[in-house]
Amino acid sequence: MNQAELHRLLTVKSQERKGNILLSSYEQRLAVNLSLIKTQFFSLYQEKEHKAFFYTLLDKLETLYNDRPKDLQKQDIARLNSGNWYQSEQMTGMQLYVDRFNKNIKGLQEKIPYLEDLGINFLHLMPITTRPKGENDGGYAVNSYHDIDPEYGTKEDFLAFSKKAREKNMFLMLDFVVNHTSDEFIWAKKAKEGSQHYQNYYYTYSDRHIPDEFEKTLPEIFPQSAPGNFTYNNDMEKWVMTCFNTYQWDLNYRNPEVFIEMLGNLMSLANLGVDVIRFDALAFLWKKIGTSSQNLPEAHTLISLFRMCIQVIAPGVILLAEAIVAPRNIIKYFGEGAAEGNECEVAYNASLMALLWNSIATKKASLMVKSVTEIPTKPSDATWINYIRCHDDIGLGYEDDIVRATGYDPYAHKQFILNYYCGKLEWSPAKGLMFMYNPKNGDGRITGSAASLLGLETALEQNNKNIIDYAICKILMLHGIILTYGGIPMIYAGDEIATLNDYSYQQNEDQVNDNRWVNRPMQNWKTVTSLNKQKDKPSSIIYNGLKKMIRLRKDHSVFADTNNIKVFSCPNEHIFVYQRIDENKSIWVLSNFNEVTETLNIGWLLSIGIHTDKNTVDLLTGEPIHLIQNELPLKPYEQLWIKNI
Repeated sequence: MNQAELHRLLTVKSQERKGNILLSSYEQRLAVNLSLIKTQFFSLYQEKEHKAFFYTLLDKLETLYNDRPKDLQKQDIARLNSGNWYQSEQMTGMQLYVDRFNKNIKGLQEKIPYLEDLGINFLHLMPITTRPKGENDGGYAVNSYHDIDPEYGTKEDFLAFSKKAREKNMFLMLDFVVNHTSDEFIWAKKAKEGSQHYQNYYYTYSDRHIPDEFEKTLPEIFPQSAPGNFTYNNDMEKWVMTCFNTYQWDLNYRNPEVFIEMLGNLMSLANLGVDVIRFDALAFLWKKIGTSSQNLPEAHTLISLFRMCIQVIAPGVILLAEAIVAPRNIIKYFGEGAAEGNECEVAYNASLMALLWNSIATKKASLMVKSVTEIPTKPSDATWINYIRCHDDIGLGYEDDIVRATGYDPYAHKQFILNYYCGKLEWSPAKGLMFMYNPKNGDGRITGSAASLLGLETALEQNNKNIIDYAICKILMLHGIILTYGGIPMIYAGDEIATLNDYSYQQNEDQVNDNRWVNRPMQNWKTVTSLNKQKDKPSSIIYNGLKKMIRLRKDHSVFADTNNIKVFSCPNEHIFVYQRIDENKSIWVLSNFNEVTETLNIGWLLSIGIHTDKNTVDLLTGEPIHLIQNELPLKPYEQLWIKNI
């Protein structure tokens, strides 16, 4: 039982005790969470030295609760009483850049009917708050946590949009850049002006002694464009920690004032009408000499402290962990041990994403099956964001020991995947780019749109119908997996209409050094208007295919995420098979990753519960499954959603 469940229990109990003097809902939640908040706070900040800051935090909680808009407070209670709303099969998301989708916030609001037509009811909007001009890491160098950048509109525009979204029962997610600010943020400006108080909000040093000690074990995030982890600032005449880019200053959470201030910034974002807060780069929150300063226990404690405070102030708001780390570390961001279920409610399933791209390149599902079955089961109150790509690069976060157990050499295997997607293999249909290759260790990441990485760009250039059909099937197959696997599916804007790589970034001086912009295209509304006119085009086939799959997902409660997935070790290594279970109902999803037809024997199908008579249908076609000589065939890149009727 996690804290949210305790809150629901107390709410029910208080409603049953009519006539008695009751605590307010805020006081109830504070009473439930206070001991945990105290324990977490003083495990990070020694009580003898920081006791006064704990009282400051308690005052801050009450102030932030009172500042919460009343309509959002009512929504908080409704969400709390509704249980784990974020695990519903009704949830289907899209990630987008507001300006690249349709100019600005008002333009985005105009396109709500388009999103509704597809079946989208959850939007992740890339950063829309103020940021430096020129390079700003796609908005992740923040000048403010709540002021809307004029490029996107005004705060009033966003409040109107979030109100409309609530009316449409559409959920919103925005980023909280929790690890760093820009060097133009108000605290950084005061630090540069000489304020020791605000210099202590960051990691600043007058000489290289401590930075050099950090550098011995700190990895480089952007080894090509921003090598090292410290930048010298002439105004302060000090070195400042900048793990990402030189203009992004890492916050010093060893200072309790930073946590308290950032809690206020977090609520200022939530009060715009945001339902899910994406904690950006949360693996980096705590820095310690002699370590990689990633995934440290103190970072987990800090995240849990944020969540316990948010549950007191605004229990209708949940947290997403943006932790693109090794598979066994991702699961930890839901909380472990005494904190199980009390960190983030949602996390990116980056492992599944990377494994899907591996299976496309190798044409085998064996590494994916072994990897997903060896990761511990997540807490029952948590869920995943499942995606095939996002605004960022694709990292290859495979577990080396599992790669070896599958028969591959980890280094050679990673080089093969990079070569397959980044133009180093003549026979590969993929068109991607290498991002941040590090010759020291052979590590690199991949950029490119889903359609181009899956071969559609090459196929169209060659005007090869067979390869075009393969690419379309691959695009639909991967999306079919994220729609059915267990969690919230997140489609990247443009993928629903098979948008290809956008090479225009090469002519933009602010983007030319960051090839991630190749997969950040402008939404092509001309293509959208032709979807119903040219139904044989790849864009139309993929859009209508996704629309159908989303509708089927919402029609079947089996796809709600209640840890009700069973992944099978399939006798055919090219086919990925899993079952979704809801009481006495089941749906099996079968995906063939090979470019030739593969089969499964009737005996094995019966052993996992799939009937093979005329009453067993493929939901995607509505037709009964057909066996040939007691074998079920799956055509190249075909997917079946099988249900026994």
